[in-house]
Amino acid sequence: MDSKHPDELYREPEETNKPAGSSRTLVLTVCSAAIGGTFQYGYNISIINAPTNYIQSFINNTYMERWGDGLDTPQVTLVWTLIVSAFSLGGLLGALLAGPMAVHFGRKKSLLLNNSFLLVGAVLVLTCQVAKAFEMIILARFLVGMNCGVSMNVQPMYFGESAPKHLRGAVAFSSAVFTSFGIVFGQIVGLTELLGTEPFWPYLLASNAVPALIQLIALPWFPESPRYLLIDRGDRDACIQALRRLRGGEVPSLEMEEMLQEQQQMSAALKSGSTALAKTPWSLFKDPGLRYQLRTIMAASSAMMLCGNDSIYFYASYIFQEAGIPQENIQYVTIGTGASEFTASVLSNLLIEHVGRRYLLIGGYILMTCWSIVFTVALSLQSHGVAGMSYLSMTCVFAYILSFGLGPAGVTGILPAEIFDQAARPAAYMVAGSLMWISLFLVGMLFPFIINSLGNYCFLPFLAVCLVSAVFLGLTLPETKGKTLAQITTEFDKKNRGKMTEKRSEMVVNEPEQ
Repeated sequence: MDSKHPDELYREPEETNKPAGSSRTLVLTVCSAAIGGTFQYGYNISIINAPTNYIQSFINNTYMERWGDGLDTPQVTLVWTLIVSAFSLGGLLGALLAGPMAVHFGRKKSLLLNNSFLLVGAVLVLTCQVAKAFEMIILARFLVGMNCGVSMNVQPMYFGESAPKHLRGAVAFSSAVFTSFGIVFGQIVGLTELLGTEPFWPYLLASNAVPALIQLIALPWFPESPRYLLIDRGDRDACIQALRRLRGGEVPSLEMEEMLQEQQQMSAALKSGSTALAKTPWSLFKDPGLRYQLRTIMAASSAMMLCGNDSIYFYASYIFQEAGIPQENIQYVTIGTGASEFTASVLSNLLIEHVGRRYLLIGGYILMTCWSIVFTVALSLQSHGVAGMSYLSMTCVFAYILSFGLGPAGVTGILPAEIFDQAARPAAYMVAGSLMWISLFLVGMLFPFIINSLGNYCFLPFLAVCLVSAVFLGLTLPETKGKTLAQITTEFDKKNRGKMTEKRSEMVVNEPEQ
């Protein structure tokens, strides 16, 4: 009887460790997850701009019917600010929920359950006019924010754990591609020829239910993350089956060996009591061996929102108006801003496995720094009546968004999946996601005051953020392209150990004095 070692069930020749050809299942899995995931984030940020005046009128009319007196303009603006801010606050709660959901339900089920927040929000928006309650819009945007907060964390985790090493960056970067696609699609749907008119604004805000339904129909047909199945659930057979589907029928031996090694290390750590099956954010902060990893994702996640890319979308209308574009045509030109980020994301997706994460991320922030300088100079000269500066300002808007889409937009979401192990990864995404949504909230609240205070120099704070981010990430972030988790961890360990050695030396020096 020919008895074979169990590992031979998935072993393949050494020279074919890279799967031959792309798996159609992997591509369809990415599309099914992203259409109800990061696509929703871009789409829901975009669609709220077109019906601004209509929603403000609805707020005032509802208040007048209820109390017999209308609201002043500042009061209407305050309620509108609550609607806009509710999205960020919901995103923060969603980011905090994403970690526990990913651990308890798995990556795929978390994305499916996440659609419940969005569908309830869609119902609230569709019925708010009948109920004559503008408060329902605030609650709906909060629930939509929760949906985006969960998906922005769980989806990159799912992609990073499901993709082969040589495609990990490109697959994970597709989150940014779908985000920018959502922005463009939302801008198109919000045109006055489609749903951007007063009778249809509730349908515009509720149209996010369509991608949610597509995901609920499509995603159940595709496999769970192989790493989650093996390391978290301990189901080796299910892991092999998922790998076989995602790799086009083959199970790469080196990839399986790497996961088994991580599982053994995790089991040994659990038995010794040195770690938990899933770490908490607080345990990450207390672990000196993860100090540099944590600093890196905290800086990258905060910078992604503090760099002002979302603010430039709002500022774009003013720039286009100053450039002499007719008011009725600005909505069409604005689509170009979303198209720029989408184009840059697709280009970066093609380049990431050749150029690497580090160069794209740092290069993106350096370019944004340069364009911020040109933009500030152009705005200043434009205020003094220098001819042609309005067109230079308009060019800077597109160039700034292109630079953001080229690196920071996609690479930032990949980092926690690549530099943290299975136990720490959900908590790392909770920390990164929380900082991202807090930063988005702060920028949304402070940007109007920055414009009023600094005027033409309003982008100087963003210039500082981009410059500091480029320098900091250049000093702390190693290249992760084509490397295993063990290799990446080794590079960070050198920095962490060096810091701990310095602290021990200081303790030894200070000991006689004590």
